[in-house]
Amino acid sequence: MSLKKQTLISFFLILCIMGFFAILSSTMSKNPVLNPFAKSLGTPTDLLGFVASASTIPGMLISLPAASLSDIFGRRKVLLFAAFVFASAPFLYLLVTVWWQLVLVRFYHGFATAIFIPVTEAIIAERYPTKRGERISILESATAIGRASAPFLGGAILFLTNDGFHTLYLAVGIAGVIAFIVTLLFITEEKNPEAKQSKNQQTASNIFHGWHEIAKNKGALVTGMVQASQYYVYGAVEFFLVGYLLDVAKLNLILISIITGSQIIILIIGRPFLGRISDKTGRRTPIITGSIISAITLLVFPFTTQFSILLLLSIVYGLGFAMVISSTSPLICEQVPSTLVGSSLGFLATTMDIGQTVGPVISGIILSSILHYNAMFYSLSALLISSCLIFNFSRIAKNQVTSENKTQTT
Repeated sequence: MSLKKQTLISFFLILCIMGFFAILSSTMSKNPVLNPFAKSLGTPTDLLGFVASASTIPGMLISLPAASLSDIFGRRKVLLFAAFVFASAPFLYLLVTVWWQLVLVRFYHGFATAIFIPVTEAIIAERYPTKRGERISILESATAIGRASAPFLGGAILFLTNDGFHTLYLAVGIAGVIAFIVTLLFITEEKNPEAKQSKNQQTASNIFHGWHEIAKNKGALVTGMVQASQYYVYGAVEFFLVGYLLDVAKLNLILISIITGSQIIILIIGRPFLGRISDKTGRRTPIITGSIISAITLLVFPFTTQFSILLLLSIVYGLGFAMVISSTSPLICEQVPSTLVGSSLGFLATTMDIGQTVGPVISGIILSSILHYNAMFYSLSALLISSCLIFNFSRIAKNQVTSENKTQTT
């Protein structure tokens, strides 16, 4: 194995370690502690949702600007800022005494993840051009392990300390500081050719030019539409499937946890393999196939209340979802010039946050109709089919793997 290849593997491993601790920290700050902590501060019941959503607002506001700045000033500088927020925000929870202060801290904490996701994906897209799907998916699996571990670790700390909120947030801070130290000491900036640096300096005078280029790029817009649709559906399923399993299927919490947890397991295990397939076969087939699989699965959900069938449906839906999102990030990178990779991934992160925020809201309105869960599941399936048809007829990613990838593979 060459020294350069060893260095790339080591760098990627470090990036995954950083991602694990960063997302572990941010997730443990809200699950399961945020709800009881907010109530202990006397938060009005009608404002609890506002406390919960405060950290998601930065994702819609800052993902694109932060990723664009990383195109200009370098990934490491912007990533260091995100890591600083991961490390500093947890200790601010220790100073909170009233509920509105908690809203401000949650808002500040939200900037970390909003910046981290598109910038780290941009780093991988540039360093591993022939393995974008696989490597981005592995990173997402590493962060998903952190996200899945957080509720168990946080719950254990609360149990052992008799709801010791401050102790838990100290643990959150330790994980955040580890992520910051890893970034500070081990994440290095890719050395760019002088010509590329000069071009980036010129672009710095007009950052909106890059956004304009993305806004008129058909491939980027269609990919963003697919991403928004997928996370619209995922956000709705994540929230309302539990209600269906409780109210209609009449399952107990243990069985419900198995069904909903199966999706997370599939995402963790399946994404790297599906990303590798996407690198070899192109992005088009996984996106279309995954969308159809998910759409059909959602149509079947309201026709059964049996645990075994619901578990199978949940696993299949998770597989379809993983097929699509393992391809969208590398695909959008291949639709734009190399100088706009960060901006394109920032745009994709923004569409993801918008979809995941709007999905539960509109689905809740549909759920209140006379058809209840049937109408909701049908609407989600229809959205996936519609986005699949738009993607198919747009001819985006036709006969892809890209020529760039073929050349580098050769």
